[in-house]
Amino acid sequence: MPVLHVCPLSRLNETVAAIGPSHVVSLLSAGTAVERPASIAPERHLVINVSDILEPMEGHVLAGPEHMDRLLAFIRAWDRGNPLLFHCWAGISRSTAAAYIAACALAPERSETELALALRVAAPSATPNARFVALADDILGRQGRMVDAIRAIGRGAEAMEGAPFMLQLNRG
Repeated sequence: MPVLHVCPLSRLNETVAAIGPSHVVSLLSAGTAVERPASIAPERHLVINVSDILEPMEGHVLAGPEHMDRLLAFIRAWDRGNPLLFHCWAGISRSTAAAYIAACALAPERSETELALALRVAAPSATPNARFVALADDILGRQGRMVDAIRAIGRGAEAMEGAPFMLQLNRG
C-alpha cells in the first residue's frame, strides 16, 4: 500500500532506516545543509530550497509555481513501491504541506477535506504552509478546495518539532 511519511530534519536518518523509503523530498531554506541518506539514489532525492514564509521577505526564498511544478513532477514519478518521505526543518509546515499536496495529486478519488482530516489525525502539530497549498491548489485545478480544507483543520498543536508520521494514500 503506497504511503507518505513526514519527519523533521533531526530525525531524517532514523526515519529512513525505519521505513526504507525509495524517494526523499527535502524542503529546506537556502543554505541549510542536508546530506542525502546513503540508501537513496541521487535521482530519487529532491531538494527544494524555499523558506517557510507566506509573503516575500528580504533574504528568503518565497515558494513559487516553479517549486510546486518540480514537487509534483517528482511525486508523479514515484513508483509507489516503497514509501515516499518528506522532511523539512521541523516537520510541521513545509513537509506537511508537501505530503498533503502529494496525497491530493496521487489520490484524486479522495476529497481534499477527507485528506486534510486524515493529515490532522496523523499529525496533531501539522500546520501546512498555506502558500504551498494555494499554489498546488491552483496548479491541480482544485478551485480553492485544498485551501479551504487546510483552513478548516486549523493551526496544529504548538510544537518545536513534529513527530514522524505516516499518511496513507488509500482509504483504510
